[in-house]
This record gives sequence, structure tokens and C-alpha cells, in this order.
Amino acid sequence: MVGDDYRVLKYNKFELGETMKYSCHYGFISAAEATITLDKQLHTINNRPCYKVDILGKTTGAFRLGMKVDDLWQSYVDCEAVVPHRFYRSVKENKYRKVETVYFDQLSGKTVVKSTTNQNPEKTEYFTAPKNAQDMVSGYYYLRTIDYNSMAKGTMITVPAFFENESYSFKVRYLGKEKIKTKVGTFTAIVLQPSMPENDLFDGKDAIKCWISDDLYRVPLKVRAEMLIGGIELEITSYKNNRVVWK
Repeated sequence: MVGDDYRVLKYNKFELGETMKYSCHYGFISAAEATITLDKQLHTINNRPCYKVDILGKTTGAFRLGMKVDDLWQSYVDCEAVVPHRFYRSVKENKYRKVETVYFDQLSGKTVVKSTTNQNPEKTEYFTAPKNAQDMVSGYYYLRTIDYNSMAKGTMITVPAFFENESYSFKVRYLGKEKIKTKVGTFTAIVLQPSMPENDLFDGKDAIKCWISDDLYRVPLKVRAEMLIGGIELEITSYKNNRVVWK
């Protein structure tokens, strides 16, 4: 057994119905847009109350002519432990299609992955995963729960993760806080820098920076990625929950 019970994280609970919208730019060119929505009601998975998070992403404008992307990523995230119980993605990128569902058993450390592509029929695979393993959606919510006020600059945060049928340790460095200006206002932001493995896409292991609002809501405000083909920036264009609206 990986663990006998779920952890309980102390954090400001996420707002049901929370909606965030983002635009992605390559230089001065609009490349894509994304919407992140937290459902207005809780769901029960594995007998646990969960948030349901949907991320919709698509290319826009001239970028859509060369790379047509319409993706949906979805995660059911445990309200207390902030770990996933089920992850789903529907990938539509030009002619490529993939539908995948990952079932997490966080107490046993087992995962079941069911997937289909337009090249292969449905298959079911079985894997092990570390305790409190995150998917690519829930991990982003977990980073919003951390108390950065008591953290020294340069601290490395290690997040166990499971994605693309592999377990790994996702590392994020806390760089401190700074003021940033966005389309929805000026904020004091928590600055994070994921450590990227060597690859043919990003320009070095420190190619990405993320800014999260240093307030009650911990809203992801901006992501800057230095690619081998140039810089790409994702910036918030609107945010709303039951108490505030930014736009």
C-alpha cells in the first residue's frame, strides 16, 4: 500500500464556478486562447468530493491555418487532498486525434489508462504512480495551495506526477514576488520557474516563468516560455468567481 489515508491540505478552498480566460501570443501575433472552468457543483469520485476542472484550448487567427488545435483537458480533483481521481483529455490537432482517460487509485498507487487514437483502437494499460501523484491539470491547482510567504527565494518544490504513462518528479523553483501589469489589473505576483528537462522545444531548463496573484484567490496571471523559435506568452484576459470579476 502506498498510504492508508488521504492527506488533508489546509488552504483557501477554490471557488466553485471560477472561470479564467487567457490569450496566447507569439510576439505580436495572437496564437491561441484558453478557458479554465471549475464546475459550479462538486462531484463524487472514489467516494470523495471533487472539483471538476475543464481546460479548453484552441489556436486562433493565422496560427489556426497552420496548426488547428481544439483540445479539452479535464480533471476531477480531490477537495481535501488536491490530487486527481480521474483525468481526461480529448486532443484534436490537425488530423491527429486522441482520447484518453486515466483512473487514479491514490491509496494503492495504481493507475489505469484507457486511450484511443485515429491510428490505434482502444487499449487499456496498467501502471504504478507515486503517492499524491498529480496530473497536468491538478498539479496546477496544487501549486495554488502552497504557502509561499514562509518560503525562501530559490526553494525548489518537488511535485510527484503521472502523465503520458510515466511517473516523474516535477520540479518548480520559487523565485520570490514582483509587481506585474496585466490586462485585468496590476498585481503583486508569486513567481515560479518550472525546471524543464532537455528537449527540442524549450530554450533551456529555465525557459518557463509563471506568475500567480499573491492574494486570496491565487490566480495564474501569466506564463512566459522561451522557445527555440522565440518567446510565447500566455496572459489572463478575464477572471470571475462568486465574489469578484476582473476584465
